[in-house]
Formats: sequence, structure tokens, C-alpha cells
Amino acid sequence: MSALLNVVGLHAWYGASHVLHGVDLSIREGEVLALSGRNGSGRSTLAKAIMGLVQTKGGVSFRGASLAGLRPFRVARRGIGYVPEQRDIFPALTVRENLVLGMNEQAWRFTIDDAYRIFPELRERMSVRAGVLSGGEQQMLALARTLVGDPELVIVDEPAEGLAPQVVRQLADCLSTLKQRGVAMLLIEQRMTIARALGDRVAVMGHGRIVFDGTFDALAADERVSREWLSVGGGCAGA
Repeated sequence: MSALLNVVGLHAWYGASHVLHGVDLSIREGEVLALSGRNGSGRSTLAKAIMGLVQTKGGVSFRGASLAGLRPFRVARRGIGYVPEQRDIFPALTVRENLVLGMNEQAWRFTIDDAYRIFPELRERMSVRAGVLSGGEQQMLALARTLVGDPELVIVDEPAEGLAPQVVRQLADCLSTLKQRGVAMLLIEQRMTIARALGDRVAVMGHGRIVFDGTFDALAADERVSREWLSVGGGCAGA
């Protein structure tokens, strides 16, 4: 099967700071790729580079069409959703207004009603300003707003960061629902239990490069990668 997303020799910079050093990565239709690595390894920068949010050089294509030079909203219109670590909701707008802003009028996979079914808390608080929601509810809203844009691929950066265990379990269930509906994902997540439960494959970043790409079993058996590029104990590290 051909790749849905294909990244070849990707470099990225923040001003004069060279962060990505020739990243090669691919994701197939409906596949969930978990991305691991220590803090500062370049995972969040890779997400931003795919979305056109940082200066880049190299190849990024989606369904065979280059994304080079496209502004972020045009990348999103191609079918890539992005849920950043900071969530980036509109705090002064209501839950429903946030969802309407993210809506794709041509959507067929996800509608606002679908978002409410997946996240019933959002239906109950649809008229509440997003800025007063709990951290977990804001994460649900950020994910729901991305979904109503009807993406084929969702990039999710640290969805469980700072959330209570009960909320983390709910978010994991929601991400599992998306996988069942055939949505591909690039999942940047430090909790290996979530990554294993959802991921079809795992990649590890180190110093702005992909240093491992394979199965979770192969990663567990590779002591060198765990020792050199992951945190103590082999768990996923921060972004």
C-alpha cells in the first residue's frame, strides 16, 4: 500500500537553530504511528514542519501531492488535522462556536453531532466559553474541532499531558474510535501504554532524526535504542 503521508529528507529551523536533520517518515492509510523520543528530540517540530508552521527544506507529500510552501490552513484543507500540545482553542468563544470554526462543510466522516457523540461532555457544555473548561475538556474540544474538519490524517501532540488518569483513559478510548473509523494518526505521546494500545508502528527520534522505525516488539528488544534515545525504563519521553 502506498503512503498517505511521505516525509523525505526533511530539515527544519527556528531562525538560525537547525532542529530537524533529514527526517524520513511515512504513514499509510488508516495507520497509527506512535512517535517517541526524549525532550528536544524534534518530535513537536516535525509536527509543525508537516503543517507548514516552521521554515523547512525537503519533501513532504500527502496522497502524492507536495505540501511544500503551503500555508497551514491549506495543509489542513488537504486533509491533515493538527492538535498541538498547547491545544490552541479560542477561549472567548463557546464550545459550539469553536467547533463551527473548525467545520468542513463538505465533511462526510465527522460532523458536530459526531463530535458530541464521541465527547458527550461537550454537548452538555456547548454554550459554555471554552476558556472556563477543565484541561481535559479543552483537550476534548481541541480534538473534536480538528475532527469536524474531516481529516484523513490527524497529528496529535501529547494529548494526555497534564491530565488526570480518568480523562486520559477517555481520550485513549476516543482516539481508538478514530482509528476504528479509518483515520490515520501521527501520535506523539510519552505514555507507552497509550502508544502501544493505539499504535501499529513506533518510530523514535533523536537529535532531529529518526533513529528507529519498526514494531513495538522490535523496539523493546533493541537495548541500544532504549539506552541511547529513550528515557530510563524504555518509556516514551517528552516532546
